[in-house]
Amino acid sequence: MATTFHDGPRTPLFTPVPIPGNATFASLKRAPVSDALKDTLKHAPKGACTAWGIPFNIDRVVLLHDAPVVIPVKRMKTRWLVFLHAADQEPMNWNEYGFISPMHGEGGLGKQIAEYVVCYDDGSEVRCPIRRRHQIGAFARRVWGENCFEAVAHSKFRPMRNLTDQVLDQRKGVHLGPWGWTQTKVTGGYGLPWTNWLWAWENPYPDKPIIALRFEPCSSVVIVSAISAGRVSSHPLRWETRRKAVLRLPEGVSFDPRLNERGLLKHIQLDLGQVISAQPRTNYPNETWTKTYNNQVPKISENELLVEFAAHPDARFHIESGTTVPVAALERGRKAAPLTPVAPATKRMRLRVIEKTSGKPVAVKLHVHGEAGEYLAPVDRHRIPNPHWFEDYSVDFLNQNIHYCTYIPGDTVIDLPMGNVYIEVSKGFEIKPIRKAFHVTRATKTITLTVEKVLPWRERGWVTADTHVHFLSPPSARLEGAGEGVNVVNLLASQWGELMTNVGDFDGHTTFGSQENGGDGEYLVRVGTENRQMVLGHISLLGYRGDLIAPMTTSGPEEAALGDPVGALLTDWARQCRQQGGLVVLPHFPNPRAEHAATVVHGDVDALEMTSWGNLYGGIDPYSLSDWYRYLNCGYFVPAVAGTDKMSANTAVGTVRTYARVPAGRAFDYAAWMDAVRSGHTFVTYGPLMEFAVEGKPAGARVFMNVSGGTVDVTWNAASVTVPMSRVDLIVNGEIRESKRVKKWNDEGHWALKVDRSSWVALLIRGHYTDKPEIIAAHSSPVMIEVEGTPFFSAADAMTILEQIEGALVYLDTIGTRAETKTYRRMRLVLTSARRKLHNRMHEKGVYHDHNPVTDHKEHH
Repeated sequence: MATTFHDGPRTPLFTPVPIPGNATFASLKRAPVSDALKDTLKHAPKGACTAWGIPFNIDRVVLLHDAPVVIPVKRMKTRWLVFLHAADQEPMNWNEYGFISPMHGEGGLGKQIAEYVVCYDDGSEVRCPIRRRHQIGAFARRVWGENCFEAVAHSKFRPMRNLTDQVLDQRKGVHLGPWGWTQTKVTGGYGLPWTNWLWAWENPYPDKPIIALRFEPCSSVVIVSAISAGRVSSHPLRWETRRKAVLRLPEGVSFDPRLNERGLLKHIQLDLGQVISAQPRTNYPNETWTKTYNNQVPKISENELLVEFAAHPDARFHIESGTTVPVAALERGRKAAPLTPVAPATKRMRLRVIEKTSGKPVAVKLHVHGEAGEYLAPVDRHRIPNPHWFEDYSVDFLNQNIHYCTYIPGDTVIDLPMGNVYIEVSKGFEIKPIRKAFHVTRATKTITLTVEKVLPWRERGWVTADTHVHFLSPPSARLEGAGEGVNVVNLLASQWGELMTNVGDFDGHTTFGSQENGGDGEYLVRVGTENRQMVLGHISLLGYRGDLIAPMTTSGPEEAALGDPVGALLTDWARQCRQQGGLVVLPHFPNPRAEHAATVVHGDVDALEMTSWGNLYGGIDPYSLSDWYRYLNCGYFVPAVAGTDKMSANTAVGTVRTYARVPAGRAFDYAAWMDAVRSGHTFVTYGPLMEFAVEGKPAGARVFMNVSGGTVDVTWNAASVTVPMSRVDLIVNGEIRESKRVKKWNDEGHWALKVDRSSWVALLIRGHYTDKPEIIAAHSSPVMIEVEGTPFFSAADAMTILEQIEGALVYLDTIGTRAETKTYRRMRLVLTSARRKLHNRMHEKGVYHDHNPVTDHKEHH
């Protein structure tokens, strides 16, 4: 059965040369060839085929074995002949010692196996030696890396989408590649069951008619499947470097991002080349670039695509409408409808970002684009970053998957086009972001930008942290943290079913970036663990020393492996972490919403975490705050921290972050940061910064008042260089007691607050960009005001906490996979003890409730 092959559209610049060969594919099964070749013949391309955009007709073939074969051809003048051929495999010479001698390698490097003779009508000839791994290779390769130097495999390289994107790419019966390989975004001619090799011969006498081809064997077996003749300006198998163009789609046509099994889009293809990528064009506000805000997402064109391609100078674009456009028509910046060229980024230069005071390079987040909205990445970064879960390891950021950025250590090399480029630089919440336009000329060698700190929170003792980051290496985490102005990045090892991540980075003592480990001590990374189970919850164990606390996951999928029992509680892990000197955080609070209620009631939690994931504009979730307020209302003081739960380039380190204040006189290090969190002198923020006090005492403090209560003085100041502020709220026992509209960039104020019962007090800041909804942009940990004789207690909140603990007990008793009896009983006792603590408090307050048969007792009858 015919096996036709087409790797894209055909160029009109080549024409197949009919060759009345001396064999058929059927007869090759009886020929003196290897058994491996006979077994693979069914995969050999046949019929009308296209390889590297060049047309071939494969019918009868030339079998070159022990005698010359002469093939007469119709008189033709041509500059190029392209041969589609392959050699049989050849055994290697193993000597008596088990080595190969002489060593030509699996591919038989340099061994001449034939001569092709081109015969002209004047009787003259040109002889072409055919050598292994030069002009020809074997039909199948048993060893990776045995490629040819002057020939290419018959399938040209093609793009492929990431595995996650292949939801869009599926075709019946087509498998487009597994996780891992798809991240490379490119595949091609290697790994084919049968490989023909394309060798292009340049005719030294293009004006002399050719009348015949003679094939003379030297050694081994050669199969010539087809020949094509053409006139192109340069080597037909050599493409130029990458270029870009904008394609305008016809009216009413929407972009279809799917690729077929050959990696081809339906909208635009190339014959002597390949479309690398196509994506909707990003329309940045270039005219008002310097007046727009950092990380602002561009608009997406509905009818224009930014197309990246690599092609031969004589290649043609094949448009969906049926028209063709020569690549050469786009040279010198000329438009060739429906394509508009994009200026090539060929000017290599250095880009530096320095800090104003010191004049030294500083790590930052960087975005650069050109006039057409094309992202311009440093030479060692992705041109199109990958936003998907656990699919990449670079140091990039994609704001809502559109606005591409990367992190640099303050100095990078980048290729830019001539003309205007648009640059964005940012570094956290204390340095004012920069948006500038530059005009690049031939004389431009370096672009230097200067950033300036305008909010002195670090100088006042505040240090920033992201409590929850995954999958980065410690050096990458440190670069991204420094680029975002995050002093402490907690990189968490964990387990995901049968997948282990960052386990090799954990050693139980190293703080990467600390002075004792060769760093500057300002930007630190510490590897901890996130220990997880699907129902009972997750818990982050930070900065602990000694052995890794295992198992990191338990109780089966989706967090742990199939068959894993409920072998540990969050409370167990928390207590072990504290015994090993660590900090216990409840991540992405409050979900999974189960056992952490018991852990809080037992007093085994140091902080709970507000989380952003990839939403740069989402703000602090009121759902999280509402759950936190329950515990504060019942007197369980747990300060707030912030972590992103970063697991891809879709989330920036420190999108939401913790600010914790290190006491005056104490040097900053990781231990000082942990103590600052434990003290509760913290706030969490998406941008606005604050200082907040009650009676001069900061968040985390306790103010004691006599039985009559009184009035306390609440003071605050707030500032921002990113998210414009709109309102400040005073939160008292979970309710807004005072509210004030504020200036966008800085403001301050105070309130006189009357207190007649024990209350907790916190500050909440709202804000928003002009084109975004208002969000809760920052929130402090509380000050606890204790009024004598009125303990913290809320009956309704206590009831919900109790129900949560009882739910964890029910899970342990029913559907949770049982560990051995001793472990099960111990865990049950932990949960029962927490339930009893809260239950007894409720009865002391006269709060009664319905009991299930297991928890019923005589006081209710």
